Amino acid sequence: MPRRHAAITGCVLAIAALTATTVPAAARPLTAGAEVVVKPPPGMLTALQRDLHLTAEQAQARLLNESRLAPVEAELRTKLGDRFGGSWFTGTIAQTLVVTTTDPADLPQIIAEGAQGEVVTRSLPDLHKALAITNTSLSSAEGKVRFIDVKNNRVVVLTTDALATEDEIEASGVSGRVVQAVQSGETPRLLSDLAGGDAYYIGVASRCSVGFSVTKGTQNGFVSAGHCGTQGKTATGFNRAPLGVFEGSAFPDDDFSWVAVNSDWTPKPWVGNGAGDVVNVSGSRVAIEGASVCRSGSTTGWHCGTILQLNTSVVYSQGTVSELTRTNVCAEPGDSGGSFIAIDQAQGVTSGGSGDCTSGGVTYFQPVGEILTTYGLTLLTTATPPGTGADTCTGYPRTVEGTLTEGGSAYQPRGRRYRSTVGGVHSGCLNANDGTDFDLYLQKWNNRSWVTVATSEGPNPDEKIDYTGTPGYYRYRVVASSGSGPYSLGYSTP
Repeated sequence: MPRRHAAITGCVLAIAALTATTVPAAARPLTAGAEVVVKPPPGMLTALQRDLHLTAEQAQARLLNESRLAPVEAELRTKLGDRFGGSWFTGTIAQTLVVTTTDPADLPQIIAEGAQGEVVTRSLPDLHKALAITNTSLSSAEGKVRFIDVKNNRVVVLTTDALATEDEIEASGVSGRVVQAVQSGETPRLLSDLAGGDAYYIGVASRCSVGFSVTKGTQNGFVSAGHCGTQGKTATGFNRAPLGVFEGSAFPDDDFSWVAVNSDWTPKPWVGNGAGDVVNVSGSRVAIEGASVCRSGSTTGWHCGTILQLNTSVVYSQGTVSELTRTNVCAEPGDSGGSFIAIDQAQGVTSGGSGDCTSGGVTYFQPVGEILTTYGLTLLTTATPPGTGADTCTGYPRTVEGTLTEGGSAYQPRGRRYRSTVGGVHSGCLNANDGTDFDLYLQKWNNRSWVTVATSEGPNPDEKIDYTGTPGYYRYRVVASSGSGPYSLGYSTP
């Protein structure tokens, strides 16, 4: 869409590897060389210094450690499977990754991978089940915030009346050792007051913020919060010019929407940082609890903090919204729908929160993966410009290649399937020659047959899928809808 920024600046900050006092010796570097390079988006270091009270060196070290340890966490999560109890960063500069398991025998491999291991009683799947029971058992009046506290291996309900909430928890049949009521004055509200972060309007007085640019086939658009507008509502841009129509909207239960924009607007793969600059969006990998995260909104601009808890349920006056992510980033009315991003990875769109950006606050976002999956959308990123035919599928841990004639299809990887032992994002990137139209489908085995769970069918040689799924067996299907030739498929699993 048209922006008030003339161009993306090329100024990035290269962070050299730090000494052993800030990077644990046991941890593995990003590259085999002596220098590790991280390129924070413009404005992120400044915002982290301001909002987390860090020095410039500490902010640099924090992002370096998060980038270095994220692959370690993903590998351990997969290896531990149903024994995985959760993970988080700790320390001012996120210098320690803690990974928990229900089996003490896993501790040596956790330590060997460069993380700190802890043994817990309950696995993360068990805590998810307890949270689900809590959400269905508690009344909307008791405990406005419910989340999994992986650090203490429990489910927490924040409430203004702990005694009354404890009575309801006991009546639900869930053990009080698993679900605990905690006295809190936190009362979340929706943040609509009446390139990601831009203002847009619904009707005369209602204003929200753009989340992330997306495509659906040849249709351009963006994702935002569901409470901003219902399906069929029209929207105008920051300049009050006609913008588009809400093609889908969900609220409560979820809090997301997507708006199809008209041809006068050109969505871009970036979000504004409030300083006349932009932050590129390169993907949608889910950040770890404790990771740094920044938000862009049309009321308060660019603010940063950390991820407090994943999979949080919030009770608004309109109903309960589940599977939100809780952060200590501030926000105010009008910021709803705006972008949450971790370095260059899209995380979600702003839902609601408590407090403000003067005294500080807690803000929740709807993870972007579910929005993309629900509506069959493709996140617009700097790595996958549509229709270029260039080799855009780089950086994926697994790559397969093949050749198809027009009308043909193939299953990947190599005619077989792969297994995911945990829930999370499946990312696939297909690249073929210019002048062809290849499509990509992700399928899951339901114990009887293969079911297509995500599609990318643009009129291009390049396709991309980001799908948030449950554990199970998956495979990709590549189809040559038009033209023939070689292709490559890069993919990653949770």
